[in-house]
Amino acid sequence: MRSSSLRDDTLLQGLRRHLRALPSSIADDQKLVDRLGYARLALLGEASHGTHEFYAERAALSRRLVAEHGFQAVVVEADWPDAWRVNRYIRGVSDDPDACAALSGFERFPTWMWRNTVVREFVEWLREYNQGLPPSRQVGFYGMDLYSLFSSIAAVLTHLDRVDPEAAQRARSRYACFDHFEEDSQAYGYASSFGMRPSCEDEVIQQLREMNRKAAELLAGSREDRADVFFAQQNARLVRNAEEYYRTMFHGRVSSWNLRDNHMVETLQALEKHLGASGSPPKMVVWAHNSHLGDASATEMGDIGEWNVGQLARDRWGSEAVLVGFSTHHGTVTAASEWDGAGERKRVRPGLEGSYEELFHQAGEERFWLPLADEPALADLLRERRLQRAIGVIYQPRTERTSHYFHTRLPAQFDAMIHIDETRAVEPLVPEPTWHAGEPAETYPSGL
Repeated sequence: MRSSSLRDDTLLQGLRRHLRALPSSIADDQKLVDRLGYARLALLGEASHGTHEFYAERAALSRRLVAEHGFQAVVVEADWPDAWRVNRYIRGVSDDPDACAALSGFERFPTWMWRNTVVREFVEWLREYNQGLPPSRQVGFYGMDLYSLFSSIAAVLTHLDRVDPEAAQRARSRYACFDHFEEDSQAYGYASSFGMRPSCEDEVIQQLREMNRKAAELLAGSREDRADVFFAQQNARLVRNAEEYYRTMFHGRVSSWNLRDNHMVETLQALEKHLGASGSPPKMVVWAHNSHLGDASATEMGDIGEWNVGQLARDRWGSEAVLVGFSTHHGTVTAASEWDGAGERKRVRPGLEGSYEELFHQAGEERFWLPLADEPALADLLRERRLQRAIGVIYQPRTERTSHYFHTRLPAQFDAMIHIDETRAVEPLVPEPTWHAGEPAETYPSGL
């Protein structure tokens, strides 16, 4: 016990020498902004899907990267069609009167993930920034997730109805394969994976191939026409990937996780090609959970065969992809108690013993960041695996150790880590009564 205590004291003393205390806004730290500004891909994580500070600080960093370093896209862990509606709003080509209306397309659980007060303010800033700029210099807002199977089918059909009614008829015939499932993606996945219904794999592949063949001739139009064609083509790609995702999700977590993150990187590559078609390769900011953006090969995820966006981005973009994680020790978070449940304002328990969260709390600074990739001595200091917390859209404090922690080697997982010791729940645009009520004050049992 004594030797363990000495090791911890030595670790803390060494860690404190590397801490870079942060001002009231992370975006005021010039060294961090410059570090991200040189990247082609600035990947900004989060340790939960419902923490105000994570959203606010990513927004502040993104504003500087857009305004001062020429970043052309903000790509988020969101559905493609819903994010495209926001993209049209910030470019001034939609009928939505304000950001709240532009964000109203995010109806799927968890709505608070993108329909919250921070994102609303950020979207209004993006629109204001774009005003007066030519389309080629405007910043865009895009989603890279693949849950929108049925809304993406609808988007493909709407596009083809307008530009090629005969192609729309062929697409309807192919996509009719999904008609039995009443827009329930998981019902399709279950039925097709267990042989209860034929899969739609051939049909979605045929449709994507036709969209790709037609894209070259359609892309000869105006810039707005090219954007519409790209939107439709990406929806067809999403339908193809989502079909496979839902068909494999009942056969093991690893395969479906890898398919999902592969799709996210495919989206980044498609955006890079689309936005860079008439000039130099674009610079993009990416917002997603730490579990997607931290290199999976440095974590327990990699041990079981999972990979993620961060790992694939390093493979594709090398040192031009900068991976930034966020962490917190305690506070509150917006999360549900079960899938499709109401958003609640829950208390976040203090970081567990042996976790990075506890270590950073003991360091004694309320807000700091660690330049993991730039200081070999720091990387060596933190070389041993520790627990790291991950809160998604569900938070289960009573089973926190098994539900929300995994082991990782932090210096190999991220290029930089930002820690804010106490954080608060992100505020939904339409809070449910359970959110206003907050969580009961009783103490959780310690035996987890």
